[in-house]
Amino acid sequence: MKEFTYTIADPEGIHARPAGLFVKQAASFKSSVTIAKDGKEVDAKRIFGVMGLGVKQGHDIILKVEGEDEAEAIEALSTFLKENL
Repeated sequence: MKEFTYTIADPEGIHARPAGLFVKQAASFKSSVTIAKDGKEVDAKRIFGVMGLGVKQGHDIILKVEGEDEAEAIEALSTFLKENL
């Protein structure tokens, strides 16, 4: 399993447009992808789960990836977070 911790920099937090793009990218990998915030963990391939976390600017999230393409997935998804959120 690979993990990546990120502090959200976007003033709007995780909002609909980037969340949708993130979910779409996460779904392109075979590995299991989850996002955790304050002890709550959701499937990053489900838009309602991601939006339900209510992540705002300054919140820390933990991205967890486990599976056959986890190295590629963690690299791509962590880059997406840095560039978009």
